[in-house]
Amino acid sequence: MGRRLTLILGGARSGKSAYAQKLADERGERVLYVATAEAGDEEMAARIAAHRAGRPAHWQTLEAAARVGASIRSASGSAGVILIDCLTLLASNVIVPLPEPVTGEAADSALGAEVDELLSAYSESAAEWIIVSNEVGLGLVPPYPLGRVYRDALGKANQRLATEADVVLFMVAGLPMKVKRR
Repeated sequence: MGRRLTLILGGARSGKSAYAQKLADERGERVLYVATAEAGDEEMAARIAAHRAGRPAHWQTLEAAARVGASIRSASGSAGVILIDCLTLLASNVIVPLPEPVTGEAADSALGAEVDELLSAYSESAAEWIIVSNEVGLGLVPPYPLGRVYRDALGKANQRLATEADVVLFMVAGLPMKVKRR
């Protein structure tokens, strides 16, 4: 297929990950699946296990909670498709550990550095990239400062990736809506 960046956005349980995996599998290429989740509790551990079980066994998996672009550079090898699932958890991984109170500037800087590194790694890659992220700006305004800072930083990161992406899809009830196609 060649180099192309697809961004898949949607709400929780909208079918983003399943659709991203379907796209990657259809390409018939060697897939590098980049998992950003960390098992901080039993529920998250169960979710991670379910995601692992739902992936083809022949896919290479890279678990990277931060510095994802650098990790991809080291592990991508001859991957034809690189699937990152997901930017939402990567944002949490880099924003939550920041010193309290977390400012918008600090969150934007931390997540912006991750996006810079991802886009740099993408620009050096010949693979097709698929990035999954939640659209968190459609719901209620979070009632606590860290939630608002997180929502805003992730929204800016999604906008930046959407600008660079060749294809942007928005998932609704498991159905992809094409937002952008270059």
